[in-house]
Amino acid sequence: MNRIYNFSAGPSMLPLPVLEKAAAELVCYGESGMSVMEMSHRSPDYEAIIQDAEAMLRRLMNIPDNYKVLFLQGGASTQFAAVPMNLIKRTGKADYAVSGQFSGKAFKEAQKLGYDVKCIATTKEDNFDHVPTITKDMIRPDAAYLHICFNNTIYGTKYPEIPDTGDVPLVADLSSCIISEPVDVSRFGVIYAGAQKNMAPAGLTLVIVREDLLDYAEEKIPTMLEWKTMAENGSMYNTPPCYTIYMAKLVYEWILSIGGLDVMKEMNVKKAALLYDYLDSQDYYIAPVKKESRSMMNVTFVTGDADLDKKFASEAGKAGLKNLKGHRSVGGMRASIYNAMPYEGVEALVAFMKDFAAKNPKN
Repeated sequence: MNRIYNFSAGPSMLPLPVLEKAAAELVCYGESGMSVMEMSHRSPDYEAIIQDAEAMLRRLMNIPDNYKVLFLQGGASTQFAAVPMNLIKRTGKADYAVSGQFSGKAFKEAQKLGYDVKCIATTKEDNFDHVPTITKDMIRPDAAYLHICFNNTIYGTKYPEIPDTGDVPLVADLSSCIISEPVDVSRFGVIYAGAQKNMAPAGLTLVIVREDLLDYAEEKIPTMLEWKTMAENGSMYNTPPCYTIYMAKLVYEWILSIGGLDVMKEMNVKKAALLYDYLDSQDYYIAPVKKESRSMMNVTFVTGDADLDKKFASEAGKAGLKNLKGHRSVGGMRASIYNAMPYEGVEALVAFMKDFAAKNPKN
């Protein structure tokens, strides 16, 4: 088997044991006589799958009973509109912190819908090399919510701790750090995440919403965007992304089998430390993110020479280290080292970085 190390920001690597189990069950799931891809979502077999997936995720993340878990479609980007349409009616206004491209898109989407939304903090003027500091006194006390992107995939930044928003519900996009470490769900009003980075193949969007926030949707909200409708129908108002939910269940099962999110965090901290320690020990590569805002999932770096960066990504790919090219908006390199990336993959990357630096001196 010739599997490479895939550093893609998403869709990303999946754990090999998960892929192997999915392969073994692909043609016939259990005693059903069919693939999960062929099942009716109303069948007892599939109802057991989606119920098990939710139960495992609740156990994994220690989700309180007063939160609903929704398995949806449309990507996290659809939630840029769904969030204000479900919540703005609480007070008629909302606040946003813009720490990168996706939080910026979420803010613009709310503006596009004509809502009273305010950007209370941004680090755009610093090229998003750190996350903004947020304090309670910055937030409008009558805001329906404060929206943040907890981990910024493109820039490689992350909030070091959950902001204290007082009585204002915190809404957070956790797409690129979901289930990478323990998180206190009770500190959030809403968590949402695309699945294709740490949780499953592309096609599934997770929303975790506190029950008391389900009664504020706009009257004209499209039914498919209304969280309350989805909650009342067990995420099956329409046909859900059945196979992707099944794959998410296998991922949850795998993480639970290795010891849960505490163990997952230990593994991720070790991987990130290996790469950051090397970056900090030399001057050939530059890590642009301030240390206090560094992401454990997405590590960005540059050589300072665009041609060298291009050569690095190309030669790394030939060496079996794929998808290290940085996002088109920022350039350079980005190593996404999500849950499924083994420690050996980061070791191989660091070894390649040392070799490339030795063979390609800067002028």
